[in-house]
Amino acid sequence: LAVGWGSGAVAAWAPSPGGCKLVQSTVDCTGRWLSSIPGNLRGDTEELLLDDNTIQVLGNASLLPYTQLCRLSLTRNRLELIEPSTFHSSQGLQELSLSDNFLFTNYSLTAAALSALQALRTLDLAGNRLTEDMVSVLVRNLSSLESLSVARNVIMRLDSSIFTNLTQLLELNLEKNYIFEIDEAFEGLQGLQRLNIAYNYLPCLVGFGLTQLRVLNVSNNVIEWFLALESDDLFELEVLDLSHNRLLFFPVLPRQNKLHSLLLQDNRMSFYQRLPNGTSLANVTVQFLIIDGNSTNITTVRLWDELCYSNLSSLRLLDMSQNQVWGLPEGFLAQMPSLTHLKLNQNCLEVFHLLEEGPLAMLTELDLSQNRLVELGTEVGVGDVLPNLQLFNVSANRLRALPPGVFTHTRKITTVDLSHNQVDLCPQPDVASEAESPPCVDIRGVETLTHLSLAGCDLQRLGDHPFQGTSLIHLDLSDNCQALSEGVGWLQDLALTLQVLSLRNTSLSSAAVDFSALNSLVRLDLSGNSLTAFPASLGALELHSLDLRDNCLPALPPDAARTPLGRSLRELYLSRNPYNCCTLGWWDALQRVEGLRVPDGREVTCRHGSRALSPGALPEPVLRSCRWQTADLALLYLVLALPTCLTLLVAFAVIFLMLKEKLLKLLKNRCGVSSSY
Repeated sequence: LAVGWGSGAVAAWAPSPGGCKLVQSTVDCTGRWLSSIPGNLRGDTEELLLDDNTIQVLGNASLLPYTQLCRLSLTRNRLELIEPSTFHSSQGLQELSLSDNFLFTNYSLTAAALSALQALRTLDLAGNRLTEDMVSVLVRNLSSLESLSVARNVIMRLDSSIFTNLTQLLELNLEKNYIFEIDEAFEGLQGLQRLNIAYNYLPCLVGFGLTQLRVLNVSNNVIEWFLALESDDLFELEVLDLSHNRLLFFPVLPRQNKLHSLLLQDNRMSFYQRLPNGTSLANVTVQFLIIDGNSTNITTVRLWDELCYSNLSSLRLLDMSQNQVWGLPEGFLAQMPSLTHLKLNQNCLEVFHLLEEGPLAMLTELDLSQNRLVELGTEVGVGDVLPNLQLFNVSANRLRALPPGVFTHTRKITTVDLSHNQVDLCPQPDVASEAESPPCVDIRGVETLTHLSLAGCDLQRLGDHPFQGTSLIHLDLSDNCQALSEGVGWLQDLALTLQVLSLRNTSLSSAAVDFSALNSLVRLDLSGNSLTAFPASLGALELHSLDLRDNCLPALPPDAARTPLGRSLRELYLSRNPYNCCTLGWWDALQRVEGLRVPDGREVTCRHGSRALSPGALPEPVLRSCRWQTADLALLYLVLALPTCLTLLVAFAVIFLMLKEKLLKLLKNRCGVSSSY
């Protein structure tokens, strides 16, 4: 609905009477604290925006000057009443937004006013505390409507009397009500194409027969069953969203349909042909008892064979994530030759047959993350498999390896996520022959691969050139304590392409690690390590983002802001390091770098004794202490020694003068020489 507002705005806004803004035939009076519609606007106004005002009543004369009005928006006012003759001069109105008002108070009078709008196509009544009976009265005479929103009201039950005359309706929004029952409410809406009943309380959908519907959104209800009508009629349904419900079984879909997107995320689905303990229920059926008035129908369904009755040849997106799927029935994916996106993450899968010749030929995205996978099944002798796969996510499983040559035929693979599995990369160091080599993942020579995540894989020492022949742009090696035990020489193969590198929590402690060859690097994460000094090789890089959090750095280089790194940085994370409060010259220099952000700047502290202080507000006693600590020591020692020396010299002179005669007599007696005094 919002798309229509202001669509003709192609010129600069100009002032209009009443403080409104004018552009061509659109007047914007949004947020002007107006209590009524201004009467001195241009008479040829076609679009009038009055959102966020305090209008309570639209009187019979409110719109008299605006005979050419096509679009009117009164969202978020205090509207309680529209008088019956309000729209008599604006019968050409096509779009009307009355959302977030108080129309429930005088809905019958407002309905009389709306009945004059025989050209109205779009009506928004969301957020007006309307019941189903009120909605029925308000829209009874609006047979020209094509789009209706009654979202965020208090509708509880829908029957055939509510939308009786809306024969032209194409789109209906009923989300965020309290609907728990639908009784033939949409059968008369022969043109309806888009229906949104999300965020309600529907327990099931049985006998679904809206053949003309293209998009159905019933997400965020409490649906346990979805059963389409048993019919060979062609359903136009293209998108079905059943996510965030309580589905126990895969939905029974129309036999003939045009589905391309089926969203089943966050349900309780499973397939029961084979249970985790090996039990087979191949012949088990379920009977649905459907009571409609005085008639009772019993429908018998086999829990997996009913899938074969639905034509899913056009399905491109299947999202079954966050369910309880242990395994897929035989031939399940064979019904979906056009499938491009398959999401099975956050289930209970232990085995998945990855290389199937036909069903996965068009697949571009496969997400198997957060399951219990211990192996990926393969088919021996299959040639061209997964040729279009681009994104492959098997993170957070129990894999130790991938099938040999799994990426051989994936000519378009760009992103692989193997994080949080117990895998190693080939080749393995210190292995005499391939026969003795433990299981590993070989990505060498995969030229299309650009994004690789190996976080938390417990990688041991990386062998020689594990990334040879790749063009990685993004590499995540976080949470691998042993991966860097022999340095980062293996990064040389990525020097020309690597732009993002994460070495978080990799036990990096040596500042001598050489990053200078990574000339293309723009983002580097070194957080969570044990660095006691800033790696000097970073100064020559032109990074845009650098993360140094959670290390042991006492300071950064004083000239950091003047290096190529300092001039190129746009984002720098520095918190949770034991910086010295008396060596903060680098911090002051960074504050003066134009365009540099320190997002965690408020968390940065420095140490002075046992105190943790903010580097931007050091107390005066601390500053004085630091000045003493940073003074020239030679000068300090000289200043301290000079008074002592002077004191000793004066004392010696006084003693000499007091004992001068005695000393001279003593010398004369000892030397035996007479002399006159």
